[in-house]
Amino acid sequence: MSHIPQTLLSIIIPTLNEAEHLPVLLADLRKQRNISLEIIVGDGGSADATRSVAEAYGAQFVSARRGRGAQMNAAAEQASGDFFLFLHADSSIDDQKLLSNAVRAITSELREHDRVAGHFSLRFMRGTTRNSMAYRYIEEKSAFNRVNTTNGDQGLLLSKEYFRNLGGFDESMPFLEDQRLAEKIRCQGKWITLPGCLKTSARRFETEGFHRRYILMSMMMGLHSIGSESFFARAPGLYQVQHDTGRLLLTPFFDLIRRMMYEEWGSGGTIRIFYLLGRYIRQNSWQMFFFCDVWLRPLQRAGRYPFLNFHDRIFSPCTNFRIFDAITGMISFVWFMMILAPFFLVADRIEKKRG
Repeated sequence: MSHIPQTLLSIIIPTLNEAEHLPVLLADLRKQRNISLEIIVGDGGSADATRSVAEAYGAQFVSARRGRGAQMNAAAEQASGDFFLFLHADSSIDDQKLLSNAVRAITSELREHDRVAGHFSLRFMRGTTRNSMAYRYIEEKSAFNRVNTTNGDQGLLLSKEYFRNLGGFDESMPFLEDQRLAEKIRCQGKWITLPGCLKTSARRFETEGFHRRYILMSMMMGLHSIGSESFFARAPGLYQVQHDTGRLLLTPFFDLIRRMMYEEWGSGGTIRIFYLLGRYIRQNSWQMFFFCDVWLRPLQRAGRYPFLNFHDRIFSPCTNFRIFDAITGMISFVWFMMILAPFFLVADRIEKKRG
């Protein structure tokens, strides 16, 4: 396999009090072969030893306004590589040729398309065996390139020129900057799944509660996708930084939606919001069929997706009508506001008593 000395890859890592986890990633980056690297840490005001850890490993340290989008943009301004790879600080790399293979793959793709970005599939580093099926579902889905399946945990690789043409990350909110850029790329260019896999920490899921975090993520993505941005402006501590997290309580978010229904949306607006959510859910109904394929994976070989194929060929065309969006919207209202909201009202009270 040929060496690639002419290619400089800029690794950009946003941090906020990551002194505990950053050394693992930086040590893994030091072991990468057949590639020239520069490492730039974009820090949002760490109060721990993040800076000294970064500099001890030879990384450039850039101070920035807090918010991952702003931090990565500030670091990218200082980057001189031909390609940028954005990584989270709690990532880990086992394969010493992962990055050289990734650059080779995207360089090859660029011969055919000039607007290409790549991401890795994920493997979670877990401290418990609980929710194994759910983690397996997320891991296998991370190799796909469908709408809303690409985020910063997977590593985002693209050329410096393309990143700057895209205008960098959206800094308007301190979260969802990766999904916004990912969907912008999906609309304007092409995503590829890079060879190999990237390991990422499951610490947020394990600290906050897997199902609680996944439900909140679903609410966030749904409301963001239909343009209900006021939810994010009003949400209490929607996405806390990692070191501030504990058991996630969902009642404040359900209460906020209920207040928005009365104070902001009104009856007509609420019907419209849940109709749009119904359309969003129907458009993402493939994930339920995909889950069945992953669940049955022990009975069928890797790469086979009979349920997903059924969705794409039969179910989706047969349900691509407004009436199904309306029905799905009613079901989502009942599920979230009449089942999940009361359930977590009780569950959160129990959590508070335990705490």
